Amino acid sequence: MTKEELAAIRIEPPDDRIRKKIRANWDAVAKPIDGMGMFESIVADIGAIQADESVDITRKAVIVMCADNGIVEEGISQSGQEVTAAVAASMGRQESSVCRMAKVAGAKVIPVDIGIAGEQKIAHVLDKKVAKGTANFLRQPAMTQQQALLAIAVGMELVVSCKKEGFSLLATGEMGIGNTTTCSAMAAALLGLTAEQVTGRGAGLSDERLEKKIAVIREALLKYQFGQGALETFRILQSVGGLDIAGLVGVFLGGAKEHIPVVMDGVISAVAALAAERLVPGVRHFVIPSHKSREPAAACILKELGIHPVLDARLALGEGTGAVMMFGLLDMACEIYREHTSFADIAVEPYRRYPL
Repeated sequence: MTKEELAAIRIEPPDDRIRKKIRANWDAVAKPIDGMGMFESIVADIGAIQADESVDITRKAVIVMCADNGIVEEGISQSGQEVTAAVAASMGRQESSVCRMAKVAGAKVIPVDIGIAGEQKIAHVLDKKVAKGTANFLRQPAMTQQQALLAIAVGMELVVSCKKEGFSLLATGEMGIGNTTTCSAMAAALLGLTAEQVTGRGAGLSDERLEKKIAVIREALLKYQFGQGALETFRILQSVGGLDIAGLVGVFLGGAKEHIPVVMDGVISAVAALAAERLVPGVRHFVIPSHKSREPAAACILKELGIHPVLDARLALGEGTGAVMMFGLLDMACEIYREHTSFADIAVEPYRRYPL
């Protein structure tokens, strides 16, 4: 992929006619008007993306991008880079947290090595390595232009592959020590906020390390002097982002291009969704919410995207766990929508929808 090809991507919006039909179908279910709350609009959004009022989410998968980040050299994380490979290997064995949850949800986990440091091939982890981790962004841009574009292309191609395999609902996940730092740096640059406003403790930093993390991000913002616009969005991603985030940008772009709804996980996924939306306006209409991470940047990004999380449980596990948790809730909502009891079934006069 080239920057010109990226800029040329256009998104056909979801089918609003189908959305309205699904909302009308919800009103025929034996329940109070809007009784299923946000789930009525979310199911309608999924159907509009799929252009099908039956709303099929029977085959689900979570794409987990795994990558290392050179910025860990600055002492901004509690763990070393070796943890990324260890957790990825656990995913390959189907033993990690997201794998346990996905089994319950009836979903497939697709772990992807898009940038883990080292030479090793990890069993049952898809090898799409763009580089052996990113550079330390205080010294030089995290990625070259070619690496960032290749990582985006990897994400888009995975969506195409999933569509060919019959998956109708995808989710985003990630694993990479140091990626709350890359995420916070991107969020500050994309939203015009300070390092202090968007930076949290990640996997559990001490006060001293949190201050170090904030100082590193502040220094990076001064170093690169980011502006606004699609070209600057790409420069932000390339300069202070991560290969996992770039891959997730590709997943969101691919979902929009292929009309497959993508359930967004936590703050890392959220910053990738925001970058994708800035690069190709309209992507956000293909993003399905799940939860609000406890990281400070999360609320800011969700507000900018106009996306309202369903869960607010202060989750911070990553791997796509919050998105997979949402799979179960969507299955229950769709069961009510498709296999519902009508007012006629219970001999009750239907509720009427009155204008507000």
